[in-house]
Amino acid sequence: MARIYFERRELPPDLQRLFDTIWDDPGDDRPPAAAECSPPLDVIETETGIEIVADVPGVHADALHIVCAGNVVMIAGQKTPSACEHREAAFHLAERAFGRFARVLRLEGAFDAGRANATLVAGELRLTLPRIDDRRGREIRIPVH
Repeated sequence: MARIYFERRELPPDLQRLFDTIWDDPGDDRPPAAAECSPPLDVIETETGIEIVADVPGVHADALHIVCAGNVVMIAGQKTPSACEHREAAFHLAERAFGRFARVLRLEGAFDAGRANATLVAGELRLTLPRIDDRRGREIRIPVH
């Protein structure tokens, strides 16, 4: 079984720089990698590789960024309030989280990020990473369909 390590708030320096370029907003003084609405996820080892399932309700595919670098997978995105959100209203209860998030997973083993597949259906992101024997790592962005 693969050993999986979770890091919620701190990214490796190279992924931090990548994340900073993705979310380059000069008017935003918050740290770019701050997890405000970190999605829960499952990591499942299959016979052919690893499957990662994350709950990202309200996040659109174009707001998700998935990057694989060696055995590190970063799932980042942004959940924005709905268009009907009343900013001037006096809330009695506000529990929903909005903002940027990033999850970083260190996986044991080598995976073929070039054959990885990511789908987003009904708020569930499903990322499939096929296992390979070649351990030379490189960074690959994975589109979400």
